[in-house]
Amino acid sequence: MPQPGEASTPQPSAEDSFLDLLVETLDGLDESVRGQFLRQYFRTIAQIDLTESLSSEYWQKILDRRRELAESLGKRVSLKTAIVDVLASTNFLRVPILMEYDDFKKLQINAATDALTGLYNRRLFDEYCDKELNRAKRYGQHLAIVILDLHKLKEINDRYGHLQGDQALQLAATTLRKNLRASDFAFRIGGDEFALLLPQTDPEQAVTLCRRIRALYENELRPLKWDVAATLDFGVAVHPQDGENKSQLLGIADERLYILKHAGRTPPRVIPLETHPPREAPPPTAQPRAAAAGGVPAAPSIVPGPAPQTEQRKWERVSLAGTKAHAVLSELGQRTAKVIDLSYGGVALQLERADDLPNQFNAVLNVPILPPVRVLLRKAYTLQMEGSRTRVGCSFVS
Repeated sequence: MPQPGEASTPQPSAEDSFLDLLVETLDGLDESVRGQFLRQYFRTIAQIDLTESLSSEYWQKILDRRRELAESLGKRVSLKTAIVDVLASTNFLRVPILMEYDDFKKLQINAATDALTGLYNRRLFDEYCDKELNRAKRYGQHLAIVILDLHKLKEINDRYGHLQGDQALQLAATTLRKNLRASDFAFRIGGDEFALLLPQTDPEQAVTLCRRIRALYENELRPLKWDVAATLDFGVAVHPQDGENKSQLLGIADERLYILKHAGRTPPRVIPLETHPPREAPPPTAQPRAAAAGGVPAAPSIVPGPAPQTEQRKWERVSLAGTKAHAVLSELGQRTAKVIDLSYGGVALQLERADDLPNQFNAVLNVPILPPVRVLLRKAYTLQMEGSRTRVGCSFVS
């Protein structure tokens, strides 16, 4: 309480308290999100349209002006006074309007979320990905990054209209939210693309989750009776096995998404895996990260075989050395063959003996980054490896 003879200090109004809350809240936001919010804020209170960078610049001028006025007058100055002073001095101020708290919260949410699905947007994905990756490194934990693609969205839009396409996107977002933990994050990062950040999630757990999400999403679409085989394709990359930085992990997740999108969906013709056997074993730097750490043996060296042809390979291989990838061969009494690598055009298998393998045969591929896929394969070449093992290059046949 003020002592006798002292002037009482007026309590801030509800309006001033709200503006003080605005200052504190904006101070805790990421710079890009803060700029987007301030642009909307200035548009609302004064009907002016500034860029995000200019909005942040004028906000700093307002804070500096408030401090100068308080020091000059020797008393507290409201933020509203500083806003009016700065905007009026720049001839921007035309129709000053005070924002309600609900409007403020709405703007804050809109700056960070996708309007159609309610998921976090690309801005927040980039920010949260950096934060979660730093946390995983600091505590030596897994972090799974998943890129998902709504397969056949364009076909839905073309055949049933964009409102139905929007419904497909909204159902995908709902399916993601229902199946994530409180510590997980879901984002819409593009037109038909989503992303997940899964802290403390190893590769097997991430793939299992994605397979479940995919199946549940297809169940959600079934009552709509669309004559379109829409689904959610996915690609998974996990720190630290697949990389140490965001660009590495996103690149691998995108590559694996591409493989899944096209596995078993090749055009109706034979696509060769490669036009000649590998000419040399990959250099040490190309081996899986686990092999460098001593956890997984390196791929076997290749015994020289037939002279290579000059035509170059059409698709790059994804090495699966060190994984549990395998193929079950139907024609050979369910015999199992190791999958050495995989490409858009086919696979390379490792068998103890391949003399009884027919030129064309059925197999079920079991690869950690994919759901089980039944394929028809055709032998492209055989190559004797060390010991009694044989490498068999196979192309997909539609």
